[in-house]
Amino acid sequence: MKFGISPLAKLLAGGLLCAAAAGAQAAWPDKPITLVIPFPPGGTTDMVGRPLAQMLSEKLKQPVIVDNRAGAGGTIGAAYVARAQPDGYTLFLATIAHTIAPSTYDKLTYDFQKDFAPITIVASSPNLLIVNNKLPVKTVPELIDYAKKNPGKLNYGSAGIGSTEHLAGELFRSMAKIDISHVPYKGGAPMMADLISGQIQMALETSGSAIAQIRAGTVRALGVSSEKPSSHFPGIPAIDEAGLPGYTFATWYGLMVPAGTPADVQKTLYQDVKEILQDPQMKKVLETIGADAGGNSPADFKTFIADQTQKWHDILKPDAKK
Repeated sequence: MKFGISPLAKLLAGGLLCAAAAGAQAAWPDKPITLVIPFPPGGTTDMVGRPLAQMLSEKLKQPVIVDNRAGAGGTIGAAYVARAQPDGYTLFLATIAHTIAPSTYDKLTYDFQKDFAPITIVASSPNLLIVNNKLPVKTVPELIDYAKKNPGKLNYGSAGIGSTEHLAGELFRSMAKIDISHVPYKGGAPMMADLISGQIQMALETSGSAIAQIRAGTVRALGVSSEKPSSHFPGIPAIDEAGLPGYTFATWYGLMVPAGTPADVQKTLYQDVKEILQDPQMKKVLETIGADAGGNSPADFKTFIADQTQKWHDILKPDAKK
C-alpha cells in the first residue's frame, strides 16, 4: 500500500517554505530607515544628525532619511519616536534637552528613561555666548554691567522651553544676577535669524549654529561655556575665566531607539556608529562645528542619562520630592 503526500500537506509544506524564505529575506534592514531630529534644519542637532544619517546609509546599505520634527524644546519629536514601532526603522537623535524636559514640562506623553533605548553619545560641545553686533558690549563683564544698568531690556533666545539654550541662559542669568527675559523659538535657526536682525539681543547658542555666524561676523562672541578656552574656538575666552567664575555648560547629542527594539539591531547600530565616529570624514564634520566625538557604550549612556536627568531635577526642582 502506497502512502503519498496529500495536496493539503504539500500546500502546508510550501507555505512553510515560503514563510521561511520571507523571514530570511527580511533581515534588518531591508527598507529605508528614518532618523528623527527633534529640531528644525540648520541647527546644531541637524548639523550632527545629517552627516550621521548619510554615513549610516553607507554602512547599512539602506537610505537613512532625516525627519525634522521640531517644537516644544525637542519633546514633540521625542513623543513621536516613543510611539513608533520598535523595529529598528525609527531612530532618534536626542540631546541634553531631553534630560531637562522632565523638570520643565508638567506633562510629557512619554518617559524618556523607559520608552527609549540608548545607543551611544554621538557628540558633545560647549555653548557660545553671542550678542547682536549693535549691542555696545565686547566682553562678559561689559554684558553683565550693561544688563544691570538696563534691567528687563535684554532678551535672550533659545530653541524652545527646556532647550539647551534656555537652560544655559537661565544659568547665566541666575549666576550673573541680572534681569533678562527668555524668548523661546521652535529651533536654533529661527532664533539665530532674530538675533542677527536685532529682535533679540543675546543667546547662549550651541556651537554648530553659532560658529558660522561668528566667523561671518554677523554676531559677536563673548565667551565659550567650557571650563577652559576651547581649541575649537581660538581667541574666545571661557566664560568662567572671562567674568563669571564657575559658569560651565555642555550640550550633547545621542542616538537612541524606541524601547523594545531588537537587541541585535541595537548592537549593529552601536558598532556602526562607533566606527563612523572614528572616521576622519566625521571627525572633520564635528571639528567644523566645534564638537568632540562620543562613542560610549549603551550601558554607560544609560547611566549618563539617569545622572543628567537627576542633576537637572535637583537644579530646577530642588524642593520637589525625588
